[in-house]
Amino acid sequence: MLTERQKMILNAIVDDYIRSAEPVGSRSISKRGDVNYSPATIRNEMADLEELGFLEQPHTSAGRIPSQKGYRYYVDHLSPVEAVNTAEVKELKRFFAEKLSAAEQLMQHAAMVLSNVTNYTSILLGPEVFHTSLRHFQLLPLDHETAIAIMVTSTGQVENRKIRIPENVSASELEQMVNLLNSRLVGVPLYKLKTRIFTEISEEMQRHLEHYEEMMSTLNSAFDHEQEQKIFLSGATNMLIQPEFRDMDKVKSILDLLEETPTLTRLMAEASAPHGIQVRIGAENAHQAFENCSLITATYELDGESLGTIGILGPTRMEYARVMGILNMLSHDVTRILKQWYR
Repeated sequence: MLTERQKMILNAIVDDYIRSAEPVGSRSISKRGDVNYSPATIRNEMADLEELGFLEQPHTSAGRIPSQKGYRYYVDHLSPVEAVNTAEVKELKRFFAEKLSAAEQLMQHAAMVLSNVTNYTSILLGPEVFHTSLRHFQLLPLDHETAIAIMVTSTGQVENRKIRIPENVSASELEQMVNLLNSRLVGVPLYKLKTRIFTEISEEMQRHLEHYEEMMSTLNSAFDHEQEQKIFLSGATNMLIQPEFRDMDKVKSILDLLEETPTLTRLMAEASAPHGIQVRIGAENAHQAFENCSLITATYELDGESLGTIGILGPTRMEYARVMGILNMLSHDVTRILKQWYR
């Protein structure tokens, strides 16, 4: 447990570093109007906070910067959700005053407004990614070598794909596989299908199907379809203006990942939670490209069910309180508009 003085000093260092992107020294903290401690006292507390893992010292003679552990403590214990300022409220309200008639227009425009207001990268995961699931799967043999894989979704969409049938696989074995998939995958969101097949169902197939490996290859082809893109991205180049991303190799890995729609969809889905604001800092993100970034997400809902995720990606030196306040407001407004459209 940190003392109240340590909490105050950690809070001051995070706030100053977010604003300046420069290491923070004890003298600059002592000059703050809300601080009544001497530079020597502050230095001792900073040394203790560094020893506890909340601060780092990039150079021997420099001040301190927050560690990822320090940011996590700041978000969880020190940083309230900041009220959105008047100009930002006007920008968001102007957007919602426009009569956007389609959910896709809503997402595209919301992503643009969000990146403009925050100066970070905005990522929105559309409703279909979460809401569309498998209703029925079928294999229709054309001859002894090929078949049509038919997938019917919960929205009534039908997708067909021609696949090869492995040699020596009987019709009864194909039927057994289809029955197994329908018994275990109906109702599973589309973006989870392949993961579910290769983690949970593969063991059961190995126990019951003679030509297990050949059948798994067939399933990989059957479900290797291109889903309609439901990721809406804006402000990707905002990463280039952040001081910590002057290293072009570091920026390139981030920009490359932002173009990988399936991977980005998975990361956004994993970062979301049914309710409230979620913050993933640095290494908490499940991809190396985001190890120096923070991803803050909020969900929007319809009738109590999460339909999608709104996210802001930026450096770990992010304005957490401000971004959390904006996301909180935007997610509630998107929820309100969807209720108006679909009630």
